[in-house]
Amino acid sequence: MGFSGNSSVTIDSEAVRNELRAFLEGRSCEAYRVLGAHRVWGDEWLFRVYAPNAKNVRLTGDFNGWQGEQMHFIPEFGVWETRRYVHVGERYKYAVTGADSWTKLKSDPFSVRNELRPGSASVVWDAEFANRCDGERRLAYDKPVSIYEVHLGSWEKGLNFVGASSALVDYAADMGYTAIELMPITEHLLDDCWGYQSSGAYAITARYGTPQELRMFVERAHMKGLAVIIDWVPAHFVKDDCGLRLFDGTPLFESSDPLRAEMPLWGTLLYDYDKPFVRSYLMSNALYLIENYGIDGIRVDAVSAMLYLDFCKGEWRPNFDGSNRNYAAENFLKHLNWLVHERTNAVMIAEESSAYPHVTGDEGLKFDYKWNMGFMNDTLSYFEYDSVYRKYHQDKLTFPMAYAFSEKYILPFSHDEVVYGKHSLIGRMHGNYEAQFAQLRLLLAYRFAFPGKKLEFMGSEFGQYSEWDFKRSLEWFMLDYREHRAMQNFAKAMNFFYRENTALHDDFSAWEGYTWLALNDTEHSVISFRRRNPKTGDGLIAIFNFTPGEHGEYGISLDPIKDEIGDKTSLPCVFSTHNRVGTEAPIRNGMLFLPVYGYEGAFYRI
Repeated sequence: MGFSGNSSVTIDSEAVRNELRAFLEGRSCEAYRVLGAHRVWGDEWLFRVYAPNAKNVRLTGDFNGWQGEQMHFIPEFGVWETRRYVHVGERYKYAVTGADSWTKLKSDPFSVRNELRPGSASVVWDAEFANRCDGERRLAYDKPVSIYEVHLGSWEKGLNFVGASSALVDYAADMGYTAIELMPITEHLLDDCWGYQSSGAYAITARYGTPQELRMFVERAHMKGLAVIIDWVPAHFVKDDCGLRLFDGTPLFESSDPLRAEMPLWGTLLYDYDKPFVRSYLMSNALYLIENYGIDGIRVDAVSAMLYLDFCKGEWRPNFDGSNRNYAAENFLKHLNWLVHERTNAVMIAEESSAYPHVTGDEGLKFDYKWNMGFMNDTLSYFEYDSVYRKYHQDKLTFPMAYAFSEKYILPFSHDEVVYGKHSLIGRMHGNYEAQFAQLRLLLAYRFAFPGKKLEFMGSEFGQYSEWDFKRSLEWFMLDYREHRAMQNFAKAMNFFYRENTALHDDFSAWEGYTWLALNDTEHSVISFRRRNPKTGDGLIAIFNFTPGEHGEYGISLDPIKDEIGDKTSLPCVFSTHNRVGTEAPIRNGMLFLPVYGYEGAFYRI
């Protein structure tokens, strides 16, 4: 689409007309260029909003004393528009008299900036549209990916994009993470929703700064070698009158069927993907965020709520064939992911909790990665058991390998696991103070050894004991205590060990890159396996002891990988939760003999 010059936003521009047609037909990926508020020349701006069933729409704001000015309706495209002189920073809304004859003040669905809550007005702002993707694929399959998940407002209270571009970026880079994932950064009216109930899909939240300051944050992250991922919510939206609900007096963005529209679990409304313009709205939104801010990846929230008509519902409307699948959502996600891959090097990540097949890969929904919720749930529940009883639950360690290569997975220990009474990550470890720290180190080492990319939520890296509270900063004062500082240093060392060893990068060569060496020793709760990168030949043997019991000389058969061992007589320990780097484990008669300490995870180089 060719948009150039100040006249490019006017309705007589062929580019604008084509994009509006594409919007109506579900083909638009740059609808934000023709809808919303756009500078024409100097202080003259054009305002355009899609409200095809409205009886009337008036523009109201700071610039006219909120009295309202008539907008012109263009039936061909269902849009209302007007021009007037305004200043950057002035607030505005659309006074929409709907088909139901009610007049409501609506935020601009395409506004790139809104006022800070409790207000909900849109703000006149220069978007400075440009493709800022630099072509680098920072989250590629063959690279180490260790993601630091962050809620910006509580990493440090009062933190904004400017402050985060130095403090947060420098910290994440120094700790060895390869990516920062930001929980939702678009506008939302309720702090308690953490951003997952958006009131402005295109508006970067004023809590943290301006669109330009977000770009600065991304650029600084890239300079430090970090990818930036953002959480995105195309499943549902708020019911507040200022938002998309009954936007023109009719169910415009939502379904007219309440059983399809309502999401009772969250008190929100679901997008209706059967409507072409809704698909255009969301596709354009994703590409706006990726291209205009140089984002490296989008984590799509609540994918299960999109895929299933009965997700968390008591009453629901089945399809004509009796099924519960949302076919329109499936097709939307496939096309969206294809489109993102065609236009950018960004990756698409699914937070999807069901057994829906082929979420990743071209034969299915075309996502690049999927969160492995099964691994997360099984592993954390295992660590909550007293070590005495873990021998009865060895399957929680071994079963996730049965499906480890069925999708391209990210292994998350996310914000959802440290709230609502679940305890912090270290708080979920069974045992006393020392045992909890030992097991948190073991947990992280085990997760780094397991196939899949890695994600952990802020605060877990230094063992914060309190559950995450979005109203407060992380408990950085904990670093004044020796065990917490040591935990942070371990997390840093683990990140760099992961990055430096290609045997742990190749997560998708299936069993060619993974071999069990010990999986049935339930009595001692010990497992061992070999990780190998077929391209580089780099190989590691990992061993984990999930009890406090020690084993002076534990034997592991190397017969499954004897060709890789060759005539070696010993293997060096290259990483351990117990600081045993440099020690040698002898090989005798095809067996590797090594000391195994309580709650230890260790890696030996082949």
